[in-house]
Amino acid sequence: MRGRSGVSTAVAVAAVIVAILIGVGIGIAAAPSIVAPATVTSTVEKTVEKTETVTTTVGAGATVTVTSTASVGETVTSTVTKTVAAGAGGLTGEIPIGAIIPLTGVLASFGQNNKVAAEIAVEEVNEFLEEIGAGWRLKLYVEDTETKPSVALEKLMALHSKGVKVVIGPMASSGVKAIKEYADSNKILVISPSSTSPALAIPDDYIFRFPPTDELQGKIAPRFAKDTGATHIIVVWRGDAWGDCLADVVKKRAAELGIEVAKEIRYAPEATEFSAEVATLASAVDNLVSSGVSPDKIVVVVIGFEEVRAILLDATEYDVLWRVKWFGSDGTALSSKLIEDPKVAEFSAAVRFVNPIAGSETKGFWRLVEKVKERIGRIPESYSVNTYDAIWIVAHALLITDRYDGEALKNIFMDVVDQYYGANGHIVLNEAGDRAYANYLLWEIVKTDGGYEWKLTGRYDYETDVVKWS
Repeated sequence: MRGRSGVSTAVAVAAVIVAILIGVGIGIAAAPSIVAPATVTSTVEKTVEKTETVTTTVGAGATVTVTSTASVGETVTSTVTKTVAAGAGGLTGEIPIGAIIPLTGVLASFGQNNKVAAEIAVEEVNEFLEEIGAGWRLKLYVEDTETKPSVALEKLMALHSKGVKVVIGPMASSGVKAIKEYADSNKILVISPSSTSPALAIPDDYIFRFPPTDELQGKIAPRFAKDTGATHIIVVWRGDAWGDCLADVVKKRAAELGIEVAKEIRYAPEATEFSAEVATLASAVDNLVSSGVSPDKIVVVVIGFEEVRAILLDATEYDVLWRVKWFGSDGTALSSKLIEDPKVAEFSAAVRFVNPIAGSETKGFWRLVEKVKERIGRIPESYSVNTYDAIWIVAHALLITDRYDGEALKNIFMDVVDQYYGANGHIVLNEAGDRAYANYLLWEIVKTDGGYEWKLTGRYDYETDVVKWS
């Protein structure tokens, strides 16, 4: 249980918890444990001065009264279970849920994956609502952010003007940063499936993020370098709210492991041409090799979105860059853009371009991956699974509050998530509303009989800081 707010110092916490178990049955009707009737549990902890009556409201149609007896100054905890008929209360008709995701720009393929996952989730939620006799259904509204922070804000404002109070996205941390003040001021519940910048880990705001921050991801590239015997890394990164933070974590962890950061190359997020940056990179590698460092002791860490395709394409022109190892990030993991160009795919496979992304491996995870793949023709990244889970969690929060109100949903959101097990496993949020931890899947582009494709080749365990290869 977490404290949300205190009416006085005497009241420690008042929270709603709903038991949910969904996601393992993706592909058939999902089977959450919230069915008609639903069970809602409220716990109130209070220091009393006498026998008194404590009244607690835990959702529409679910006000409970508890009488507790205690000595003066004693703390008493009262737990009450209340049965609420599903669909009871004020929600009727179509309930809008927005998705502000990049359908164009340098995260386009990721946004397209997430759009499909959102559509699947809404379809399944609405089937479930029909089964339990609820009088409302979800209605999905998708807006393209173009992978631009300013456009993300414009699209959020447009959706809000139409009455939307719950939004999935943005995917990029720069977009989340751009919309945060507006979302907080207007009490819009925002759930990002993929924002990971540690700088946005802010408690008690209206932003929730379903992957861990890059305090975890940033440790993987240096661990990979250390395990493969590398002594030097060169970091190339996208200079925005996400790239700057992830690069800082990578550099800090490299120093802790005794790996020298030989060169730092930061590029503008709006850049589309990278010949100068790649020339600088090649020169840095040449200098290391000239000083006696073997190429197999050098790892290039590149942190970016799908503009990395252009970086890799330029890199193919330098022989020395074929001789070092490369490591990517969740911004390029499973990107379809990297295998569309045969030359980029060949280079990626040759240099073993490893890309990590947080993800579980539940049966529900892989079933959803297959459902998305059936519709879009490619393996989606695990952040699309976060989008799926987010919509299911919103649906259950709506069943509890029976109100389409951003503040009411925000106040119970973390408690609903705490009891949720979905396609991407058990999501545990920290006090900032971000996923507290997760293991990472490691993806590489490999050559097959039919060309090149992404393959899951390893896993990173965050608890042990160990990479295990398939």
